[in-house]
Amino acid sequence: MKKTPLNFWQLLNMSVGFFGIQFGWGLQMANMSAIFEYLGANAHQIPILWLAAPLTGLIVQPIIGNMSDNTWGRLGRRRPYFLIGAILGSIALVLMPHASALWMAAGLLWILDTSANISMEPFRAFVGDLLPKSQRTRGFAMQSLFIGLGAVIASALPWVLNNVFHIPSLGGHEGAIPLTVELSFYIGAAFFFGTVLWTVLTTEEYPPKNLAAFEKEQAERGGIISTFQEIWSAMQNIPSVMKQLAWVQCFTWFGMFCFFLYFPPAVAWNIFGATNQQSLLYNDGIEWAGICIAVYNAVCFIFSLLLPRLAKLTSRQLAHGFCLLCGAGGFISLAAIDNKYLLFLSMVGVGIAWASILTMPYAMLIGGLPSKRTGIYLGIFNFFIVLPQIAVSLGFGWVMDHWLDNNRLLAVVIGGGFLLVAAVLTQRVQLESVVDVPKPQMNLSEETAMKT
Repeated sequence: MKKTPLNFWQLLNMSVGFFGIQFGWGLQMANMSAIFEYLGANAHQIPILWLAAPLTGLIVQPIIGNMSDNTWGRLGRRRPYFLIGAILGSIALVLMPHASALWMAAGLLWILDTSANISMEPFRAFVGDLLPKSQRTRGFAMQSLFIGLGAVIASALPWVLNNVFHIPSLGGHEGAIPLTVELSFYIGAAFFFGTVLWTVLTTEEYPPKNLAAFEKEQAERGGIISTFQEIWSAMQNIPSVMKQLAWVQCFTWFGMFCFFLYFPPAVAWNIFGATNQQSLLYNDGIEWAGICIAVYNAVCFIFSLLLPRLAKLTSRQLAHGFCLLCGAGGFISLAAIDNKYLLFLSMVGVGIAWASILTMPYAMLIGGLPSKRTGIYLGIFNFFIVLPQIAVSLGFGWVMDHWLDNNRLLAVVIGGGFLLVAAVLTQRVQLESVVDVPKPQMNLSEETAMKT
């Protein structure tokens, strides 16, 4: 089916839901490590408490990707999953500030991450579904633009509520979670649900060519067992460009996860000089880290507009490698900073890298995927994001305790070293365009399902 190019407003409508999803992610990234420390966690415990984030992605994304490949209903192919994830994620955001124990906060993080993954993975496949090849880089860049905008507002919101609207940071109940954080999570829940609903209501999807045949094949697929069979079949025929990008993604996310885990506490402890998590300096440091995260996401927002042109003038590989080098410089430079305002310079490099991380790997990958299995392969591609995060969650706590003396800032600097390796590996990626992958051996019911 020939796909009609979309105008600016159509691209905006199909991408705006990412604003809400990223608003939830932004609140999580800026505040969850601090919430864990407010509730009594030590630095070496933080990685394992974050295990929910990568593990839910590992399990949920390929399953949702395959299910959305084989779904059609009143809301279309991908949109039902957008909406289900938004409803569950909004509930988790409302409940999170009321966690009074570590196990409660960790459990709600599992729900929040599961919900965000249910919404997010089909959004990636949405670009391949609706846009012609000539617009796909622009489509992913538009998603990155909304990701940056959502994260800017979410990350800065507690600081804004405190310093602009003069809402006190002291909690409104017996728990230690600041009131500004509590209100930010409520606002995030409204944005998560509202923007995803906007995309669901304003964007139409292409129906299957033969709807009656598609519905018959849906009924014959065999449910969740068939889903796992199809995931296994797809994994046995991974396109070569995905194999090359897998190494880039692994080292990228070793580095980024170190940053996500430890940057806010590093600012509070290492830059602001907090001596305990109940001190005013600690709260000021966490809020300032939120401003820094907002700055790098603002850079991401702006640079997303320039990234397609940079890729066109050079190549996708060179553009992505350059951006990763900027991110590595941003991380490593933190070791020499003791002034909170100089942190903004480091965030420029991080923002450039983040814009490319959210765009270029997918732009390099999408042309090498078979159109009928885009969702499932994007879900599998997520393995190479979440597996390094799981490794960090399970092993980096020991590193922090035994090698780094719980130095949160040094953990972020080590993350910069991982980005340097990823930048080098990007230059080995050879792009390709395929019609389909080699057809695997399958039984009759599987073959019928794959004809969708």
